[in-house]
Amino acid sequence: MEPEIRQLEEMLRRAMLHSDVAALDALIDDELLFIGPDGRLFTKADDLELHRSGVQQLTHAEWREVLVQVHGATSVSVVTAYLAGVFSGQPFSGLYRYCRTWAQHGDGWRIVGGSVSAIATEAS
Repeated sequence: MEPEIRQLEEMLRRAMLHSDVAALDALIDDELLFIGPDGRLFTKADDLELHRSGVQQLTHAEWREVLVQVHGATSVSVVTAYLAGVFSGQPFSGLYRYCRTWAQHGDGWRIVGGSVSAIATEAS
Protein backbone atom coordinates (compact mmCIF):
# COMPACT_ATOMS: atom_id res chain seq x y z
CA MET A 1 0.00 0.00 0.00
CA GLU A 2 2.84 2.44 0.72
CA PRO A 3 3.99 2.52 -2.95
CA GLU A 4 0.40 3.22 -3.99
CA ILE A 5 0.14 6.21 -1.65
CA ARG A 6 3.49 7.52 -2.90
CA GLN A 7 2.18 7.25 -6.47
CA LEU A 8 -1.00 9.09 -5.47
CA GLU A 9 1.08 11.82 -3.83
CA GLU A 10 2.93 12.30 -7.13
CA MET A 11 -0.37 12.44 -9.01
CA LEU A 12 -1.55 15.04 -6.50
CA ARG A 13 1.64 17.08 -6.96
CA ARG A 14 1.14 17.20 -10.73
CA ALA A 15 -2.55 18.03 -10.36
CA MET A 16 -1.78 20.88 -7.96
CA LEU A 17 0.99 22.25 -10.18
CA HIS A 18 -1.25 22.31 -13.25
CA SER A 19 -4.50 23.19 -11.43
CA ASP A 20 -6.00 20.03 -12.92
CA VAL A 21 -9.41 20.28 -11.28
CA ALA A 22 -10.62 16.94 -12.70
CA ALA A 23 -7.62 15.08 -11.24
CA LEU A 24 -7.96 16.91 -7.92
CA ASP A 25 -11.66 16.05 -7.83
CA ALA A 26 -10.79 12.35 -8.20
CA LEU A 27 -8.10 12.43 -5.48
CA ILE A 28 -9.99 14.45 -2.85
CA ASP A 29 -12.87 13.02 -0.84
CA ASP A 30 -16.16 14.93 -0.87
CA GLU A 31 -15.93 15.25 2.94
CA LEU A 32 -12.42 16.77 2.98
CA LEU A 33 -11.42 18.95 5.94
CA PHE A 34 -8.14 20.78 5.32
CA ILE A 35 -6.36 23.42 7.40
CA GLY A 36 -4.45 25.99 5.32
CA PRO A 37 -1.19 27.68 6.30
CA ASP A 38 -3.11 30.57 7.88
CA GLY A 39 -5.32 28.28 9.98
CA ARG A 40 -8.41 28.59 7.78
CA LEU A 41 -10.57 25.53 7.20
CA PHE A 42 -11.07 24.46 3.57
CA THR A 43 -13.49 21.93 2.09
CA LYS A 44 -13.16 20.08 -1.18
CA ALA A 45 -15.31 22.71 -2.89
CA ASP A 46 -13.03 25.46 -1.55
CA ASP A 47 -9.90 23.67 -2.73
CA LEU A 48 -11.24 23.04 -6.22
CA GLU A 49 -12.41 26.65 -6.53
CA LEU A 50 -8.95 27.98 -5.60
CA HIS A 51 -7.58 26.12 -8.62
CA ARG A 52 -10.55 26.67 -10.94
CA SER A 53 -10.60 30.43 -10.34
CA GLY A 54 -6.84 30.94 -10.53
CA VAL A 55 -6.69 32.37 -6.99
CA GLN A 56 -3.97 29.78 -6.34
CA GLN A 57 -1.45 29.17 -9.09
CA LEU A 58 1.65 27.10 -8.47
CA THR A 59 4.68 27.65 -10.67
CA HIS A 60 6.85 25.16 -8.80
CA ALA A 61 5.95 22.14 -6.65
CA GLU A 62 8.82 19.86 -5.64
CA TRP A 63 8.20 17.08 -3.15
CA ARG A 64 11.50 16.82 -1.24
CA GLU A 65 10.51 14.11 1.23
CA VAL A 66 7.47 11.84 1.42
CA LEU A 67 6.85 9.75 4.54
CA VAL A 68 3.97 7.26 4.50
CA GLN A 69 2.39 5.13 7.22
CA VAL A 70 -0.42 2.76 6.30
CA HIS A 71 -2.95 1.77 8.96
CA GLY A 72 -5.40 -0.62 7.36
CA ALA A 73 -7.89 1.37 5.28
CA THR A 74 -6.26 4.68 6.21
CA SER A 75 -2.86 6.15 5.54
CA VAL A 76 -0.99 9.20 6.74
CA SER A 77 1.49 10.98 4.48
CA VAL A 78 3.84 13.76 5.51
CA VAL A 79 5.30 15.67 2.58
CA THR A 80 8.02 18.29 2.75
CA ALA A 81 7.75 20.47 -0.34
CA TYR A 82 9.26 23.51 -1.96
CA LEU A 83 6.42 25.56 -3.44
CA ALA A 84 6.32 28.77 -5.44
CA GLY A 85 3.45 30.58 -7.06
CA VAL A 86 0.77 33.17 -6.49
CA PHE A 87 -2.07 33.17 -3.94
CA SER A 88 -4.70 35.91 -4.13
CA GLY A 89 -2.40 37.99 -6.30
CA GLN A 90 0.54 37.73 -3.89
CA PRO A 91 3.68 35.80 -4.87
CA PHE A 92 4.99 33.23 -2.42
CA SER A 93 7.77 30.67 -2.24
CA GLY A 94 9.30 28.51 0.44
CA LEU A 95 9.28 25.22 2.23
CA TYR A 96 6.01 23.73 3.41
CA ARG A 97 5.00 20.55 5.19
CA TYR A 98 1.76 18.77 4.39
CA CYS A 99 0.14 16.17 6.58
CA ARG A 100 -2.60 14.26 4.76
CA THR A 101 -4.92 11.45 5.76
CA TRP A 102 -5.93 9.13 2.95
CA ALA A 103 -8.87 6.73 3.29
CA GLN A 104 -9.46 3.70 1.13
CA HIS A 105 -12.91 3.42 -0.40
CA GLY A 106 -14.22 0.72 -2.68
CA ASP A 107 -12.97 2.56 -5.74
CA GLY A 108 -9.60 3.74 -4.40
CA TRP A 109 -7.82 6.06 -1.99
CA ARG A 110 -8.91 9.67 -1.37
CA ILE A 111 -7.70 12.49 0.84
CA VAL A 112 -10.12 12.99 3.73
CA GLY A 113 -8.12 15.41 5.87
CA GLY A 114 -4.96 17.39 6.04
CA SER A 115 -3.05 20.52 6.80
CA VAL A 116 -0.14 22.54 5.47
CA SER A 117 2.33 24.70 7.36
CA ALA A 118 5.23 26.87 6.29
CA ILE A 119 8.55 25.65 7.69
CA ALA A 120 11.59 27.82 8.26
CA THR A 121 14.33 25.39 7.28
CA GLU A 122 14.87 22.18 5.38
CA ALA A 123 15.15 20.23 8.62
CA SER A 124 12.80 17.31 8.64
